[in-house]
Amino acid sequence: MATEAHDVVDLIRTKRDRGTLSTAQIDWLIDAYTRGYVADEQMSALAMAILLNGMSRDEIRDLTLAMIASGERMDFSGLGKPTVDKHSTGGVGDKITLPLMPLVASFGVAVPQLSGRGLGHTGGTLDKLESIPGWRASLSNEEMFDQLRDVGGVICAAGSGLAPADKKLYALRDITGTVEAIPLIASSIMSKKIAEGTDSLVLDVKFGSGAFMQDIARSRELAQTMVDLGNDAGVRTTALLTNMNVPLGLAIGNANEVRESVEVLAGGGPADVVELTLALASEMLRLAGQPDADVAEALRDGRAMDTWNRVIRAQGGDPTAPLPVARETTTVSAPRSGVVLRQDALPFGIAAWRLGAGRARAQDAVQHAAGIDLLVKPGDTVVEGQPIFTLSADEPSRFARALESLEGAWEIGDASDYVAGDPLVAERIG
Repeated sequence: MATEAHDVVDLIRTKRDRGTLSTAQIDWLIDAYTRGYVADEQMSALAMAILLNGMSRDEIRDLTLAMIASGERMDFSGLGKPTVDKHSTGGVGDKITLPLMPLVASFGVAVPQLSGRGLGHTGGTLDKLESIPGWRASLSNEEMFDQLRDVGGVICAAGSGLAPADKKLYALRDITGTVEAIPLIASSIMSKKIAEGTDSLVLDVKFGSGAFMQDIARSRELAQTMVDLGNDAGVRTTALLTNMNVPLGLAIGNANEVRESVEVLAGGGPADVVELTLALASEMLRLAGQPDADVAEALRDGRAMDTWNRVIRAQGGDPTAPLPVARETTTVSAPRSGVVLRQDALPFGIAAWRLGAGRARAQDAVQHAAGIDLLVKPGDTVVEGQPIFTLSADEPSRFARALESLEGAWEIGDASDYVAGDPLVAERIG
């Protein structure tokens, strides 16, 4: 039996005592964990030490590169056009990938959007798209390359070969209370994105009540860490810090978020979804060498919609087919006249999850028609009895718990008490 190069207990002690791990130690650690030599309980202890004591920029870079080295790397250089991707840290009503990918692809740029599924209150892009009859998430690498060459964009599941060490560590973090460790979040996201082989990357890092990280300072630290990792690895990377205190758009769920995305591609849709789509598209195209691209015009003139239809058809979907509709709905009305003062994102995300739009465990199925349609937003004037949001579910027994999660999540008051929220895009990093 071969002698191992390092002792994992020594590495745990080093991080416990606020020391620094060498490149060789981190390379060995990730390889040994992937092989099964380092046990889950040992990696759990190390993850907790990292959560409590942090890592240096060099350590985070080495961790990210070691996770990339655990699997395959994709190479899009043969496409003959620039590639640019976007990653969002997730939130409530965040369907931006859906209109964004075809919008950017309509400018002749390749957009390889390797996406995931939802867990808990944050929705997954693949779950949303699977509302479309016939659409499939799993593509071979050859199918993905062909689609990027012919159509310009793809949204599909990441293959199991990309950063397998991350997949193993991600599952462990979820059950050991170490999800929030910024070095582990940053290396998890960026190992997959760098291994994906894109030339450029724009990060949409959320803050606020419905975000993974509620505090803007922590979100800024995460964004800067990921921007540094990308640029260090030769991927042009920038980030936008965006507000997730209020649900994004008017639809929260799967099929209804697809419906809203199509409205945006048709030149309509809620103002906040359009604003963020245009901001991210401009940033992606700037990195791809088109700083003067008129992204608003591409929504108006139908180019982005044409690309959307081609992408959906290329993956077996029918963009003209009716989307699923829930069997049951219930509507909540305004108890008084006034102005909508507040609409907290997180409780609305939890309510949609309880209606069946999300999953508690990775193996759970989602109900594509379940969700919430907001009929008003903060700042809107309402009259007593006016409908303010509608819940949809296939099983009416789900309504009680969903409504329970919304108690105190919204408020109607006097116009004099209304304070406008922070800007949607707070700052740009990188």
